[in-house]
Amino acid sequence: MQPPSPVVSTCPNCGGALVETSGGQLGCMVCLLRAGIGSEEELQQNSTHEASEGDGHFGVYEIDRREDGSLYELGRGAMGVTYRATDTSLQRKVALKIIKIDIGERSADARERFMREARAAAALRHENIATVYQFGIREETGQYFYAMELIEGETLEERVRRAGPLNARTTIAIAQQVTYALAAAEKHGLVHRDLKPANLMLVEPDEPEVVGRDRRARRKRTAQRASPSVKIIDFGLAKALHTQTDPLSLTHERFVGTPAFASPEQFEHSALDVRSDIYSLGETLWFALAGKTPFAGHGVDEIHRAQQSNVLPIEQLKAAHVPSRFRLLLKSMLALEPASRPGTHELAARLQHCSPEARSARLRRVALAAAALLILGISASFIFLSLRTQNSLGNLGAPGKSIAVLPFENRSEDKTNAYLAEGIQDEILTRLSKIADLKVISRTSTQQYQSKPRNLGEIAKQLGVANVLEGSVQKAADQIRVNVQLINARTDSHLWAETYDRTLTDLFGVESEIAKGIAQSLQAKLSGREEQALAVKPTNNPEAYDAYLRGLAYTLKTEDTAAQYMGAQRYLREAVRLDPKFALAWALLSYTDALGYVTRVLQPADALREEARQAAETALSLQPNLGEALMAKGYYYYACLKDYDTATRYLEQARQLLPNNSQIPESLAYVTRRRGQWDRSEAYFNEAERLNARDPNLLIQHANSYIYLRRFPEALRKLDQVLNITPDDFSILGMKAFIAQAEGDLARAAALLTPAYSNAGDSSALPAQIKQAILERNPAQIIPRVKEELAKLDPAADFHAGLLRFSLGWLQELAGDHAGAQESWRQARSELDSFLKKQPENWQLIDQLALTNMGLGDKAAAFGLLERAMAAMPVEKDALDGPVVIETLAQVAAHTGEPDRAIWALRKAISTPSRTQPPFTPALLRLDPMWDPLRGDPRFQELCKDKQR
Repeated sequence: MQPPSPVVSTCPNCGGALVETSGGQLGCMVCLLRAGIGSEEELQQNSTHEASEGDGHFGVYEIDRREDGSLYELGRGAMGVTYRATDTSLQRKVALKIIKIDIGERSADARERFMREARAAAALRHENIATVYQFGIREETGQYFYAMELIEGETLEERVRRAGPLNARTTIAIAQQVTYALAAAEKHGLVHRDLKPANLMLVEPDEPEVVGRDRRARRKRTAQRASPSVKIIDFGLAKALHTQTDPLSLTHERFVGTPAFASPEQFEHSALDVRSDIYSLGETLWFALAGKTPFAGHGVDEIHRAQQSNVLPIEQLKAAHVPSRFRLLLKSMLALEPASRPGTHELAARLQHCSPEARSARLRRVALAAAALLILGISASFIFLSLRTQNSLGNLGAPGKSIAVLPFENRSEDKTNAYLAEGIQDEILTRLSKIADLKVISRTSTQQYQSKPRNLGEIAKQLGVANVLEGSVQKAADQIRVNVQLINARTDSHLWAETYDRTLTDLFGVESEIAKGIAQSLQAKLSGREEQALAVKPTNNPEAYDAYLRGLAYTLKTEDTAAQYMGAQRYLREAVRLDPKFALAWALLSYTDALGYVTRVLQPADALREEARQAAETALSLQPNLGEALMAKGYYYYACLKDYDTATRYLEQARQLLPNNSQIPESLAYVTRRRGQWDRSEAYFNEAERLNARDPNLLIQHANSYIYLRRFPEALRKLDQVLNITPDDFSILGMKAFIAQAEGDLARAAALLTPAYSNAGDSSALPAQIKQAILERNPAQIIPRVKEELAKLDPAADFHAGLLRFSLGWLQELAGDHAGAQESWRQARSELDSFLKKQPENWQLIDQLALTNMGLGDKAAAFGLLERAMAAMPVEKDALDGPVVIETLAQVAAHTGEPDRAIWALRKAISTPSRTQPPFTPALLRLDPMWDPLRGDPRFQELCKDKQR
């Protein structure tokens, strides 16, 4: 827990934090330090010392003078004073920033911060960031200085205070340019930390070159002219993320930034990334639109409390006629949790959708197409149909630096070598996923296609990419040939092709060579960190690498079977035995173990959990910056320990290193869902789908979230996406039937389930069929089908047989076969009890045993088990599974003469997201015979009424 922050006031002039000066008075770092650290008296004393000593020369730079002979000062900030100067060697005008003499002499902290500021700024080259030319020290006085691009125009703050708030068009244009700059800084691992209106220079397109902040030379302009270009200045508080340790270590417990525009994590001294700047940008844009910041306060604590209330004065934006889409975007930028804010790529895309130009372009396309077609006598309905079809396909809008890697063809005569083609394809994808400047589609979305399809353009449209990589692998003896070709799907032209001949002993580097070739062909920019990551060889042991590829091939299979997991484990364990320093293999072994643990496919659970921990820790100890190792450690905390806070921390770190790995945002979607952070979970699902849009499982999980939240129309749209990929999937029809049941539309549910009745070999829709029979109060139709399914299951191998047997007992009870029901429940209890002895923490077993004992009339045992289930899975710990136990409590209480407890539990259950299928709704309560004991209770009747929630 962080220690309580001291009460800090803010400057009424600039919003900066007020601190105690050497004279014991409060002063503003931004205002008082314009002449040096000290009191107001010291300010007067030091006001002319910065550059007046000497002749105004700093290396090759000479400070300009005004007509009256005074130095040509452009502005003052917390770290120094900026002058207009001339580069005497290149004869160009520059802005020369000089650290103050008293700071340089008296404060090692100030010198340290200034050096960080200069080095960070010097690393950036972008059209929307002021360029730094040189950083140096004036030997005569020991003054630090750096020369930067001389920016014409005025700051955004000056613009708003002079001419009033900006319109939405201008503000969006400014936001787009700043977003591009932040994306460039992010690739260098840099955060501005003090993004605000005073650090954004606006340059009008037709304005003659004038002094940067010289008011006397500036012409008057209106706020509604053509959008200005933007330059971010003073990356002075930026800090290289890869050198960061303790967030307080370089700021010495001093607030760094401007509180009025700082992110919540800056107040809390937390680690910062680009999403902190995105928050500050949101506040800056709000100021541009409304002339004020969204969170007011007289001190740091007041501002921080206002942020934490998360209540935005949206009426300010409405009064300023800000479009609703832009208002929603600003709201997401100002989300309290960093993970809920858009990243730079998402922000740029959403700003483009917000821009009036984008809307006008869409309308122009519609109008022009309509006019042209109407001239030919074609109907308006065809016009709109054509436009919709074009928009739904359009890889024309896909980013130029986007790529999908199709399945590699196995050309080996020995078909058992297919693992090589699968493994090499996935390793290429893994390396490409480390490049932030690319959009790389996940393997899961591409595996449904052939190695060399004929309809390449159509596939690229479906995947939303501009480029496709095809490849083949051929092995003969110890010789391996890998052939790849990069194709522009829009033009069907070959951008690059290469053939690699390797032996088994030198195969390791081929994936990195291919990834580099692709990056160069697509002109993708690689950061230094990314180049290093691509260059790393995972192992120098060919046998270990072969075992790793074999294990990897098992993990890529779509079936969730014990044989699949055990095959992966066998080869991965062999890989790390052959090379104990093989970090990538350790990471994949940990991830496989954790996945087997959470799906309960593998046993014993304790040994599995321990191996997952050890493997993840070994991978991280070998390579602390390996994204796959961080992902494995995060997944271990999620799946094995249910420590969602720690899981989030590791997964977020992995996300920075593997920006195109869809598994990471998908995992974060699951973690935040269990924490009850449904909006954040949805944002992560959207991010994962951007990279993996045709993964049925991902889409199903996203649909499940909507079902849990009872947002049925959105769930149905997701399920239709799945059916577009896998038509006639009975499990999806079952999910759609569950929704119809929750809405009380049994006729629609029956129609959806009709195809499943004729296919007894597929039991994926059986749960929905059972529920339909119960709701229709016609159990006889499904009982034979349930018995048939039970006959296929081995009760000793899987506890799901016991779960299904409870359902059989309930169906028999409804059919009037009380003796049959009792026998089914006794058998179910026996089977479930045997599994519970092996898995004493399995809350699902405990929960189902409570229902089984309810059926058998053992009230005490049922409530005892419920207490145990609630302790094992409290709602506070798990917002996804915890409510299921509450629902079971309602069922048990209703059938054991405890109506008060049943009503209490039902009220909670019906208003809480839950993974029960179908979820509790008023319509479902009205239909389900489970609640017949409560039908006469007025409180239950009230719950059955449809209400707007």
